Amino acid sequence: MARRVLVVTDGGPTSPDPDALAHPAAVIAADGGVAEALRLGLPVDVVVGDLDSAAPEHVRTVEAAGGRVRRHPTDKDATDLELALDEAMALGADEVLVLGGALGRLDHLLGNLLVLASERFAGMQVDGYLGAAAVHVIRGRRRLLGAPGELVSLLPVGGVARDVRTRGLRWALLGEDLTPGTTRGLSNRFVAPIAEVELASGVLVAVRPHPLREEPRP
Repeated sequence: MARRVLVVTDGGPTSPDPDALAHPAAVIAADGGVAEALRLGLPVDVVVGDLDSAAPEHVRTVEAAGGRVRRHPTDKDATDLELALDEAMALGADEVLVLGGALGRLDHLLGNLLVLASERFAGMQVDGYLGAAAVHVIRGRRRLLGAPGELVSLLPVGGVARDVRTRGLRWALLGEDLTPGTTRGLSNRFVAPIAEVELASGVLVAVRPHPLREEPRP
């Protein structure tokens, strides 16, 4: 069975599918994300970051319940999300679901999206709920569960996504290369409950602006 870890970040409330929160192997709060984790009723195993945005009373609540605190210097070379994903790898995660708001600085939001698709975390299946949107990092092949008419965009990250093929989407891709900056994969739609996305090499991020259901596991 895959070892699934939840990572909760700062940035305001998120809207995860309730089923997505069930039975994680561990819950990691990235700095101020500890407030959202506690609001969602999640048992926090680790708080990680420089703790510049985590309320001291929330940190004490985690420690009182037996959770650990991994404090990093304020002058650090990685974001709190990146540190949390490192912690997930150290815990042996096969799958990571990141929960985060969509408020705050645009550069932080874009930076975090790029972190999710980083080659550094290619050994884990990475998904996220960022505000109202769901994101899924795709390498090789993945199945997405949606509803006919639901929007989904396929965005290449970090280089060319080669030989992209889709099934179950209104505008099929049939062996096309998607280059960063193209809008070829933007605003597609589900025409079936399950869509399949396959690529020969590269990385895609699937963004579902208003997800209706959680993606199934392979």
